[in-house]
Amino acid sequence: MPDVSTKPYFIRAIYEWCSDCGFTPYLSVKVDENTRVPTEFVKNGEIVLNVSLNATRNLTINNELVQFSARFNGVSREISIPVDRVQGIFARENGQGAFFTVEQPAEGEGPAESQPAAGSSELPRPPTAGKARLKLIK
Repeated sequence: MPDVSTKPYFIRAIYEWCSDCGFTPYLSVKVDENTRVPTEFVKNGEIVLNVSLNATRNLTINNELVQFSARFNGVSREISIPVDRVQGIFARENGQGAFFTVEQPAEGEGPAESQPAAGSSELPRPPTAGKARLKLIK
């Protein structure tokens, strides 16, 4: 029997926990050539995405891929993320969640990088270790 990764199970569990508690689940992704995300929002080879029920359509988290449709600057985009590229899933409100080690791409395989679009707001990042903190957003 082949080894089955626990990672997609943790991703689904934290997503469900966030939804049950009324939190907003965010997915942190290390982008590579197999990751389909809006490259204009990729920063330093990473992107953080809101994967809440209100922000996505047709979200599926299976053992290989996280897939959904979402709007970026009013344009619907199809998102496809290999589970092995997920760095973490966490609640925006308190930063609690599950974080994973993502292997660097093999030599010669650079991540798809781009600068954020002008006027776009930077997506939140999980808080660093330490006390939980709240940030007032107006």
